[in-house]
Amino acid sequence: MVDHRHVELDKCARRIQTQRLILRPWRPDDRIAALQIYSAPAVARWLCPALPPIVDESDMRRVLEVWIAESDATGLPLGRWAIIEKHSGDVIGGVALLPLPPGCTDLEIGWQLAPTRWGHGYGAEAGHAVAHQAFENAGINDVFAVMRPRNHRAMATARRVSMEWVGETDKYYGLSLQIYRLNKADLDLPEPACAPV
Repeated sequence: MVDHRHVELDKCARRIQTQRLILRPWRPDDRIAALQIYSAPAVARWLCPALPPIVDESDMRRVLEVWIAESDATGLPLGRWAIIEKHSGDVIGGVALLPLPPGCTDLEIGWQLAPTRWGHGYGAEAGHAVAHQAFENAGINDVFAVMRPRNHRAMATARRVSMEWVGETDKYYGLSLQIYRLNKADLDLPEPACAPV
C-alpha cells in the first residue's frame, strides 16, 4: 500500500502536489491530452449537459481557454486543474472545485480521468487533495460531489475521498443526481491509500 501523508499547496502557482500527482492549472498546449480524456465515450457520457460533447482539438482548445480564464478570474480555492502523473509527466485527467448551479452556494469537487488510468486511485487522490486545498480557506466547511445514479465508478471514488452519500436531488443541472458530501471535520488525514478499487 502506498503511503500518501501530505498534500503540498502552492497558492502562488495554484499547484497542488501529492505523492504521485501534480495538480496544476490547465494550459492551451494540454488540448491533445485533454481531448483524449474528455472525448472518451466512457467519460463524456457522464458529463452532458454540463459539458457538451467535445469532438475535435478545436473544441477542446476553446473549452480550455474558457476554463483557464474562469480559474484566473475566480482565484483560489476555486479552479480547474490538470492532473499530472509525476512518474510519467503525462496529463491523465482533470479535477475542479466549482460552485454548483443554479444557486452557486454549494461547492462541487469533480474529477475525470483517462479511462486508461482508471483503477489506480488517481481520482480519489486528486479529489482528496482539492478538498484539503478547499478547507484551507476560511468559511468552507463542506464540499459536494454529484453524479448520475448509475455512475458507480464515480460513487466509489467519492467514498474513497471520504465523502458520504446524502441523498438524491434534481436541484443541479436539471438532472436526477446522487449527492455525496465531505465535511471539513470529517476529512481523513492523511490522504487515502491509493490501492486499486
